[in-house]
Amino acid sequence: MDWIEKLLWDPNSVAHIVFLYSFVIACGVLLGKIKIFGVSLGVTFVLFTGILMGHFGFTGDIHILHFIREFGLILFVFCIGLQVGPSFFSSFKKGGMTLNLLAFGIVILNIAVALGLYFMADGRVELPMIVGILYGAVTNTPGLGAAQEALTQLNYSGPQIALGYACAYPLGVVGIIGSIIAIRYIFRVNLSKEEEALQNQDNEIQKRKPHLLSLEVRNEAIANKSIIQIKDLLGRPFVCSRIRHDGHVSIPNQKTVFHLGDEVFIVCSEEDTEATIALIGKEIKVDWEKQDMPMVSRRILITKSEINGKKLGDLHLRGLYGVNITRVNRSGVDLFANPELTLQMGDRVMVVGQQDTVEQVAHLLGNSLKRLDHPNIITIFVGIFLGILLGSIPLVFPGMPTPVKLGLAGGPLVVAILIGRFGYKLHLVTYTTMSANLMLREIGIVLFLASVGIEAGANFVNTVVDGDGLMYVGYGFLITIIPLLIIGTIGRLYYKINYFTLMGLLAGSTTDPPALAYANQAAGNDAPAVGYSTVYPLTMFLRIISGQLILLLMM
Repeated sequence: MDWIEKLLWDPNSVAHIVFLYSFVIACGVLLGKIKIFGVSLGVTFVLFTGILMGHFGFTGDIHILHFIREFGLILFVFCIGLQVGPSFFSSFKKGGMTLNLLAFGIVILNIAVALGLYFMADGRVELPMIVGILYGAVTNTPGLGAAQEALTQLNYSGPQIALGYACAYPLGVVGIIGSIIAIRYIFRVNLSKEEEALQNQDNEIQKRKPHLLSLEVRNEAIANKSIIQIKDLLGRPFVCSRIRHDGHVSIPNQKTVFHLGDEVFIVCSEEDTEATIALIGKEIKVDWEKQDMPMVSRRILITKSEINGKKLGDLHLRGLYGVNITRVNRSGVDLFANPELTLQMGDRVMVVGQQDTVEQVAHLLGNSLKRLDHPNIITIFVGIFLGILLGSIPLVFPGMPTPVKLGLAGGPLVVAILIGRFGYKLHLVTYTTMSANLMLREIGIVLFLASVGIEAGANFVNTVVDGDGLMYVGYGFLITIIPLLIIGTIGRLYYKINYFTLMGLLAGSTTDPPALAYANQAAGNDAPAVGYSTVYPLTMFLRIISGQLILLLMM
């Protein structure tokens, strides 16, 4: 029976390590699905399962645990960076700037409350443990990993900060959802009125989306003028994808001339619809698929890497193939087919033309789902390589005793965000299916959590029962609710933010999926998810960087 003993207890056995991690992760994920009052902890339960196994003496070689922990963290934060990269900079535009400023305020207040409690404790709680409690309170696991990596740079040998994280996390989830509910009752929010106000906002946004029109040319002022001249007269962008002249349908170009009685198919924004009709003529009904020259309209998927990063106008599709591109769909959003629009892998372009020429364009652009399903491994590992290189560069600042490094969390995150946004300029294919990205992220985070839990488990019970565990729980709850209530009040009173959007802001500022799930269920619309995704990129970046800065500046 020696083989069983070796499998269960030998910390240097590869089989034991794999066996232990498999058990911890499988049980943790399964238990994380259990809902208490409609809230579940998700994959974070892997941490508690690891702590339990570590408490009973199931562990592994410390160097192996550290390797798996750091590799899982790198994989997780890099995939997050790739996901948020395309929207990281655009999230600061228009209304997104207000939401991000409020989210920034929550991050700063979280830190302020944590440091205030640290100084009030007067040395009873060490600074690293306060940082661990802070990340448990805001349910941010990547930040915990970044803080641990910074402590490694500082040769820290004190108590595991994951203990503070584990103590504060459960009540952190409750505190976030509780703050969302408290804001509703404090301001006596009427959900029906919020829904109506949200619908009015959606109507305004709808005006900027592409709108399809079939028109008959009746304005003598534009008769015998080319499309480009008519665009100058209108002063607003539109695309003419088909025209019927003397009973014959053709694909127009910029030099095509409009004649009285011509029937045209126009794509313009909703808010430009009335002006376009007023200039061109009467709106009519035409079945463009049943004409003498059958035209087809088809969404074609860009899957060829050589198209990635090219401008639409550089492909010369109208001149070479006689087709029109009316709009481009990217991540579910329709964009105008501007010649200056930069195409990316995964874009869907609406092509209008004859059947054979549309097929040729499909072959040019790829249109192969199988290609998109194939992961771009080169980009992922080139990015990780550059991220580790960036994270290892020491940055010296006056007055700081130790050079600052972005580390194994910050470096890959920054590089991933930049690659996700600008990678196409270097001909790097950054497209990854959501399922593939989520799979890599989940693998990374469960490896990290299992490693942290197994390593911290030996001292967890002593910390909670005989030590300051209950104080950690109380500190964490204060760190959670005070900033959320303050910023929630400011957002509601001063900025008049819709309550459904505010729910997403509060959940996103703590990067907390259970809170988002509650908000979506309570709202019954997409507003919380939009608010969450608007502030998530900046918040995640700040959470990962801030803990490292606190430790490097104050220790």
